[in-house]
Amino acid sequence: MKVLILGGTGAMGLHLTRILADMGHDALVTSRSERKADNPRVRFLRGDAHDLVFLEQCLKERPDAVIDFMNYKAAEFETRYESILDSVGQYLFLSSARVYAQSETPITEDSPRLLDVTMDKAYLRTTEYALEKARSENFLRDARQSNWTIIRPYVTYSAERLQLGILEKECWLYRALHGRSIVFSKDIAQRATTLTYGGDVALRMAHLIGKDRALGECFHIASPRSVTWSEALRVYVETLERCTGVKPNVILTDSGDDTAAKLGAYYQLH
Repeated sequence: MKVLILGGTGAMGLHLTRILADMGHDALVTSRSERKADNPRVRFLRGDAHDLVFLEQCLKERPDAVIDFMNYKAAEFETRYESILDSVGQYLFLSSARVYAQSETPITEDSPRLLDVTMDKAYLRTTEYALEKARSENFLRDARQSNWTIIRPYVTYSAERLQLGILEKECWLYRALHGRSIVFSKDIAQRATTLTYGGDVALRMAHLIGKDRALGECFHIASPRSVTWSEALRVYVETLERCTGVKPNVILTDSGDDTAAKLGAYYQLH
């Protein structure tokens, strides 16, 4: 099969490209920067997949499937999803487990989403990440075709991405590597999460390609094991000490609200 990967140079995309090539598929990968493939089954297409003209050029390659890692606003997604569905046999859309509402029971693919149950009108007026993913999902669910597959991973990690609560590695790892304190909050530290290796998510995604039973369905791909962010922080600190010989200092604040506000992540935290 020929598979087009939109935005495939991140935490999961690079793994997926290699896996698809190893499985005998031909992978076309969009990238805004010049890249050279080290596998004859991989070809990089230079351009911005947000650009509709570039997207149309990519679709002229006549891929059998499209895997979409791009981060869209719902209004932007509305301008492209039909043309993608019309052009391929299967469209795999990367959503997020953040679409779900808080639940006292284990979450399944049919659990209520925030967009469907929240009564917070101020929140619903925003273009917050979880809402925009759910709105984009709705376009697919209401489409005249059902040749789509929605993937909802939770927090993933790789060499390209190491998250700590609402902080990306550029916010906390950079400080640690430059002799500055890691500033984290007690309220986030006690919360539970799952952390799934990006390569594992990519492998499961690869096995959904070309499967008729995956069409019109949503799938979680996440580790079954939960940890607290304080446990994740301990692993990060121990690893940094082992690799650099210096143990990073950690400052724990009472609340992460100020940090969340500065990062525009208030609703992600709450």
